[in-house]
Amino acid sequence: MTDLHPFIAGLPKAELHVHHVGSASPRIVAELAAHHPDSKVPTAPEALADYFSFTDFGHFIEVYLSVVDLIRTPEDVRLLTFEIARDMARQNIRYAELTVTPFSSTRRGIPEQGFMEAIEDARKAAEAELGVILRWCFDIPGEAGLEAAEETTRLAVDLRPEGLVSFGLGGPEIGVDRPQFKPYFDRAIAEGLHSVPHAGETTGPQTVWDALTALRAERIGHGTSSVRDPKLLEHLAEHRIALEVCPTSNIATRAVADIEQHPVREMVEAGVLVTINSDDPPMFGTDLNNEYGVAARLLGLDERGLAALAKNAVEASFLDPAGKRTLSDEIDTYTTNWLGRTGR
Repeated sequence: MTDLHPFIAGLPKAELHVHHVGSASPRIVAELAAHHPDSKVPTAPEALADYFSFTDFGHFIEVYLSVVDLIRTPEDVRLLTFEIARDMARQNIRYAELTVTPFSSTRRGIPEQGFMEAIEDARKAAEAELGVILRWCFDIPGEAGLEAAEETTRLAVDLRPEGLVSFGLGGPEIGVDRPQFKPYFDRAIAEGLHSVPHAGETTGPQTVWDALTALRAERIGHGTSSVRDPKLLEHLAEHRIALEVCPTSNIATRAVADIEQHPVREMVEAGVLVTINSDDPPMFGTDLNNEYGVAARLLGLDERGLAALAKNAVEASFLDPAGKRTLSDEIDTYTTNWLGRTGR
């Protein structure tokens, strides 16, 4: 089989499911840990691989929150955000919807206005200096309950930053029913934000149905268990409700037992709009380029198939119509030129 990694490396891409703090590179995590010696996070980048080895989803959340605790000032927020964009630029990610959990930062004492200014300053600099367009999804940490939902909604509605396009729900799914968050999603949707909750990652298809009916989801974060319900797959396909699939993440958190058992092929065969994403890339030892390589193997894709997969993400994004056309055309031009050079 042709080595697809060079093609993937240059392929213009969009990413729709990637977490803000979870995208902190080992260098940045170690630097922040050194600034905050009361943290248990290792201060040596090489030690983070072992630290980011998870026994289950609960352990992942515990480790994730320990990294969240390293982000304590607006300067930390700005540094983290711009460095994420720099890593994206290296992968030819042109557009990304970054999932941000402001409640986790403001509850730790970062002034809410300072937080908003930090992410917006980084966003504008990333576009001007790196050519990476960032947009925000404000995310309720489900484990923190309705207090976090109320605060996240207030921050999204009352202090809405220019780059905010969507509203989400993350954290553990077990014991965190989706319908209880309906009033908060209703308020966010009424303000023009798109609904993109996590669902069906570590729970069954009913969680996805709940996200669709109670939270009016326009995309589903993960949705791994959707394949266990043929009617659900049919509904997702018919209404072009995209699944934000993160293969390596699902293995790392034990949501899927083995990469060969990942249900992404079943999703595609059912006609579901599938996008490929990295979730928390440094924590899972991956990046978006690697995830495209994994998807190519699992789905048996060539260059044209990978380009179509990249265009799925553009279609499912909340980029404006002109931006979608521009990025889709860029993907087509890149692919045509590549195939012409290689004689394929």
